[in-house]
Amino acid sequence: MKLLVTGGAGFIGSNFILYWLKNHPENQIINLDKLTYAGNLENLKSAQGNSNYKFVKGDITDASLVNETMQGVDMVVHFAAESHVDRSISRPSDFVMTNVVGTGVLLNAALKNNVKRFHHISTDEVFGALELNDSSKFNERTNYNPRSPYSATKASSDHLVKAYFTTYGLPITITNASNNFGPYQFPEKFIPLAITNIIEGKKAPVYGDGLYVRDWIHVDDHVKAIETVLQAGKAGETYCVGGLTQDINNLEVIKKLLKIMGKGEGSMEFVKDRPGHDRKYAIDWSKIKNELYWEPQHSFDEWLEKTVQWYKDNESWWKPLKERIETDLEKLWGSEQDE
Repeated sequence: MKLLVTGGAGFIGSNFILYWLKNHPENQIINLDKLTYAGNLENLKSAQGNSNYKFVKGDITDASLVNETMQGVDMVVHFAAESHVDRSISRPSDFVMTNVVGTGVLLNAALKNNVKRFHHISTDEVFGALELNDSSKFNERTNYNPRSPYSATKASSDHLVKAYFTTYGLPITITNASNNFGPYQFPEKFIPLAITNIIEGKKAPVYGDGLYVRDWIHVDDHVKAIETVLQAGKAGETYCVGGLTQDINNLEVIKKLLKIMGKGEGSMEFVKDRPGHDRKYAIDWSKIKNELYWEPQHSFDEWLEKTVQWYKDNESWWKPLKERIETDLEKLWGSEQDE
């Protein structure tokens, strides 16, 4: 079987490729990535030299390249996206081009090349936000209510993917996942920024009052959820993917990190809030658990400890990236870093 993975040099995409090559060594993977600021081929050093892995540098809005690359492909796993909320506020047109137009180009090529499965990676942010005192959770039947250019373009791409199933019969699946964390995550994001700041003797930033709530899933669990959907998911279906069963706010996450790393609360600082910041996301992932028998392998605390250790062991990976984006990070500290 041959897979086309878009955005495979990014955080989740590279983890998926490494996992798939290890666990499905008979399969071929083509990685199509534009190598924007968040794309890093260092993530895939262990895949270089593998005869079943091929990297193609290119833009998913390039119809000719996409069609050529997709020839003979059985499955498309579509990670490629602009994904940072704050960047979407300052440069919304980039998000429209990649997330909407790019997805449309891929869907057209998938139809033309008779792809057997088109799997689209999406986010729980398409569903909008909840109030802190709201006990409800997003699920596959929740109405879409995006609140940023990022989530609006992801919602648009979800609708396009679903329309290609209804209109053309393209066999698609979608996963709407919660906030990911783990190895190879770009260090402007909330958890790796906090970890690397503490390692460097700096303070971990806490946005606003720190009470913003997110569901968290480790990237390894997310990758296995995608594998499960590819193997057992029903065409045309959407699956919500999360990692928690109880709410946890950002301040609690920082305090857990400080405890793991042997630091006191003096190693964190509150930073300016962002206008329109969504208060709470919570996701009900019972469908994928009950229908496909997937669930997280470890608890949030266990995964957090493993993540801290990875960043301690891989300073040579993240330090050059952090130095390169230091100016951007200072501007983005008024953001939540994980969205």
